[in-house]
Amino acid sequence: MANDSYEDAIAGLSKLLSEKADLGSVAAAKIKQITTELEAVDSKKFDPVERIKTGFVHFKTEKYQCGDKHISSRCLCAVAEIALSWPENGLLSQIALKRKNPDLYGALAKGQSPKFMVFACSDSRVCPSHILNFQPGEAFMVRNIANMVPPYDQTKYSGVGAAIEYAVLHLKVENIVVIGHSCCGGIKGLMSIPDDGSTARLAVQSIKLVIWDVPAQSLFIGLFGGTQPILKFLLASEAVNVSLGNLLTYPFVREAVVNNTVSLKGAHYDFVKGTFELWDLDFTISPSIAV
Repeated sequence: MANDSYEDAIAGLSKLLSEKADLGSVAAAKIKQITTELEAVDSKKFDPVERIKTGFVHFKTEKYQCGDKHISSRCLCAVAEIALSWPENGLLSQIALKRKNPDLYGALAKGQSPKFMVFACSDSRVCPSHILNFQPGEAFMVRNIANMVPPYDQTKYSGVGAAIEYAVLHLKVENIVVIGHSCCGGIKGLMSIPDDGSTARLAVQSIKLVIWDVPAQSLFIGLFGGTQPILKFLLASEAVNVSLGNLLTYPFVREAVVNNTVSLKGAHYDFVKGTFELWDLDFTISPSIAV
């Protein structure tokens, strides 16, 4: 039920009680009960601003600063609320609190030098910083449906292409990791594509166009069956390998791999079993031949 519906219902019942003094005691008690229940339901609704606020306060107190004993959590929440309302003021940055790791955040203020570029799925269950304990400045991230890396194209996929170019040529990352995962909705959608390749879902259509084709999918299903867990794992892993292959279509990535300044790695995170697999893609790059 929408916010206004709860508020209107509560306001209407309260008004009825105040205006109708001749209501029977049973009816009045029932209205009060309904009002109380509505207020209880309304109070349990998820508040995204509160979640962001408390999450950031936790980060500030547990990871960013010492959190002096004389500073109460109530004070920190108030500061976070003000900062969320007026972020341009930078109030949190101006407060003179000790930091747990001043060297780290001092260095980050001057720039970033991540060792990793990570492609991961947008799935809310598979945050790379959470599962791999990346600290700020360690990994340059790109997240999208099914952790896709599209092939090099100067006119299409410009967002991903720009991120790869920036990471390799400017940030000089040394490792590019593509991470697939268990229970991936994109892979599940891919498995549901009809034999004629038709699908109306934009996300699945994107995956099909970028990293997979129907003949390859049909081959895997023919070998392992359409619903077995091993098929889902193989499809997710092979999709990672296709993305690794697509990375080599970027001239600057290919050159960096040839010069051994960048390594490409695939990975699969199973949050059901609590396992993480990492592998290198076995490939050979032949020298260019003038024709």
